[in-house]
Amino acid sequence: MDKPKVVLGVSGGIAAYKACELLRRFTESGHDVRVVPTASALHFVGAATWSALSGNPVATEVWDDVHEVPHVRIGQHADLVVVAPATADMLAKAAHGLADDLLTNTLLTARCPVVFAPAMHTEMWEHPATQENVATLRRRGAVVIEPAVGRLTGVDTGKGRLPDPAEIFEVCRRVLARGVTEPDLRGRHVVVSAGGTREPLDPVRFLGNRSSGKQGYALARTAAARGARVTLVSANAGLPDPAGVDVVRVGTAVQLREAVLKAAADADAVVMAAAVADFRPAAYAAGKIKKKDGQDPDPIVLVRNPDILAEISADRARPGQVVVGFAAETDDVLANGRAKLARKGCDLLVVNEVGERKTFGSEENEAVVLGADGSETPVPHGPKEALADTVWDLVVRRLD
Repeated sequence: MDKPKVVLGVSGGIAAYKACELLRRFTESGHDVRVVPTASALHFVGAATWSALSGNPVATEVWDDVHEVPHVRIGQHADLVVVAPATADMLAKAAHGLADDLLTNTLLTARCPVVFAPAMHTEMWEHPATQENVATLRRRGAVVIEPAVGRLTGVDTGKGRLPDPAEIFEVCRRVLARGVTEPDLRGRHVVVSAGGTREPLDPVRFLGNRSSGKQGYALARTAAARGARVTLVSANAGLPDPAGVDVVRVGTAVQLREAVLKAAADADAVVMAAAVADFRPAAYAAGKIKKKDGQDPDPIVLVRNPDILAEISADRARPGQVVVGFAAETDDVLANGRAKLARKGCDLLVVNEVGERKTFGSEENEAVVLGADGSETPVPHGPKEALADTVWDLVVRRLD
């Protein structure tokens, strides 16, 4: 089979050097990559580097190899165009259809999915002109990844950092896998919870569970690739931030409830994939609980945690909001799942069998998605991103 053809556009920002890692991931995974840097980008990384890493010639001007009409052909033949980093200047040119070099011409001729990974100072990202350009590009079907928060150039810190190249690659991989040019979650805000809550007993011990957060992170990553603005409420996951996702870190069930309710206020969909503790210790020991010779430990009294899924299902923050729950069961999986769906009042419930060697911590999952309308959608054993895409497919139908 022909290798998927990817155009990697690189504009003139200090983060251009990170695009080398993105390029490496594309080539090592079997993609045919043509790098199209701007003239400014070559001040940061030279053409020889791009050519050596991609195995393809590098040009910045429409006048190079004119007989091949590169300003038309490159975009026409691409399966994906990704611009990383995308500067404020590049976003403005793309939004207004300007074409003064090879990269901007390529963007005009491409009829494949287009992904922009912005990188710039916080003030530039937050400027109304940039925000309007981003909104225009998203409205036209481009995936514009939200920049990360972190260290910028000099001593500055804030939102505007290029997301990790590995996470940009994952977004691009999902966009390529879907093969559609119109992201079906564009303009939508979705909230995803992930990981497992921990309920402290004392300063060193807690009650917790085996959830790794991988399924919730897969849901967040696939939603971003489908054009959504994503808020990920992460409970003790310890995983790298998905590109283009706003991550809110929490520890306990009470903290998770507060964060989810706040984020859900303007959300179109809420997916509760986190494993939330049903109970927490009634009392917290300020010091480490000591072992006493010859004595049994005092019993631990538990109290119920808030039922977040039932609460947001019963009191929707906005009309038409879709709520999805997860049910981790060890026996009578479907029967318990149907009962939980009726009890919680959500629109969809993802039911799967869990155990010490099942689902938790794994890269794969198997589940049945139950609908309040009586539907039943089995998802065979496979990558957690496949289950995530099935969930979003079902959510999109209900949003539409």
